[in-house]
Amino acid sequence: MSSHMLKDGRKPANPAFWWVNGKGEEVKWSFEEFGSLSKKTANVLSEACGLQRGDRIVAILPPILPRVPEWWLLNVACIRAGIVFFPGTSQLTAKDILYRLQASKAKCIVTNDTLAPAVESVLSGSKFLKSKLIVGQGSREGWLNFKELLAGASADHQCVQTRSQDPMIVYFTSGTTGFPKMVLHSHCSYGIGFATTGRYWLKLTPSDIIWNTSDTGWVKAAWSSLFAAWICGSCVFVHNMPQFKPEVIAETLSKYPITTFCTAPTAFLMLVKHDVSRYKFLKLKHCVTGGEALNPEVFSQWKTQTGVDIHEGYGQSETVAICANMKGMKIKPGSLGKPAPPFDVQIVDEHGAVVPKGEEGTIAIRVKPTRPFCLFSEYLDNPEKTAATLCGDFYLTGDRGVMDEEGYIWFVGRADDIINSAGYRIGPFEVESALIEHPAVVEAAVVSSPDPVRGEVVKAFIILAPAYESHDQKKLAVELQQHVKKVTAPYKYPRKVEFVKELPKTVTGKIQRNVLRGKEWAKV
Repeated sequence: MSSHMLKDGRKPANPAFWWVNGKGEEVKWSFEEFGSLSKKTANVLSEACGLQRGDRIVAILPPILPRVPEWWLLNVACIRAGIVFFPGTSQLTAKDILYRLQASKAKCIVTNDTLAPAVESVLSGSKFLKSKLIVGQGSREGWLNFKELLAGASADHQCVQTRSQDPMIVYFTSGTTGFPKMVLHSHCSYGIGFATTGRYWLKLTPSDIIWNTSDTGWVKAAWSSLFAAWICGSCVFVHNMPQFKPEVIAETLSKYPITTFCTAPTAFLMLVKHDVSRYKFLKLKHCVTGGEALNPEVFSQWKTQTGVDIHEGYGQSETVAICANMKGMKIKPGSLGKPAPPFDVQIVDEHGAVVPKGEEGTIAIRVKPTRPFCLFSEYLDNPEKTAATLCGDFYLTGDRGVMDEEGYIWFVGRADDIINSAGYRIGPFEVESALIEHPAVVEAAVVSSPDPVRGEVVKAFIILAPAYESHDQKKLAVELQQHVKKVTAPYKYPRKVEFVKELPKTVTGKIQRNVLRGKEWAKV
């Protein structure tokens, strides 16, 4: 970035978007350039892909290219054209892709040539798909090439007039007793809802450059790499980085004028273990984290090594930031901070009644008499799940917490069985389903287990079929782990496996995951 002054004495403006990779390649777009490119992309989607207002598009970008500029263009182009965007995480198998195509009823899928064969293997199961779009390098028969189409597209595009409650974006979120739910956000709930997040939690201004390391398939990418940043006129910095490497993070923070840094608590843990005090982060002045609980010791070590505080925040796929350690607030290490406007956050009991300060309950958002505009619209095609989130005057997050006398929220644990491993939310149902497909497995129960690096990992308790009871258990455990990696996403495989004779169950025959999980965490 040029440091010279303009003729009138002003500093040159930051770019809107700044992408780099490990090979020295860079992409820089001003807001004007990005606007023009997003208009061209909207025309590609409308004309070449045949998509109209209200149609749905799934974007799945594989591990080799997890963070590519096209993701940002597609997001904004879909908003311009009134097309509903379904982001997918970078680690999806053919089975995952098929479910998402069927559930979303998408008319178009976007990926690159690495994942295209997996898409093609399940196309017969998707009766809605009309077009397939390749991004990045390479081309493929039967697929439209985004780069070629963009080069020939017109930058003249009239933005579609959408209403505030029209659907805009849908995220897949793991569940404990079924396949991923589809969280629908409208044009009102996502976008304007991030104004508070950007100004008061991320503390952004037009002179700031923010780097958020989230995978583009997860909601945190929308939070800190798109809406909140650009509402504040800030520059979004992106490092392609297929895998998290502390040395690459540290070197990047040293080399580039990044002022605001956002990553998962597990990543901060890995960075302090790497000892970043050896580096000089000359421009870094604000750090934020979310997605899982931040250990107070990591907060302390990061402050010691860098001189910068970490401002923890909390939210869900269904919300924008619910609580946060905002600009100017006293930070209580380990707390989620205070409720973020416009949310009225309370701790409630099983009847939806607010509990006294200091008592544990469910973290909840008041939705009556007025539902906050930046709360999700519904679980798409699942009215029962949508209704189940409400209790009395509140929306229930499903997470347990405590509010102290000063109004700070403290996270206690999940009310459900979701496993949160290094920022990835994993539903046990999907892992159990994959395990049961293997002939060696009669029954399986999957729970979280403590881990010093990832916070928690997937552990599987397995009852073996009689024919496999005499097999080498170490070899069998590895075989089952590989099986899960192939059947479902690689990050979901059980890092710990224990073979048991029986599983704890209720009188109605349901597996008591809470009993197994309790034993695991009692060992800590």
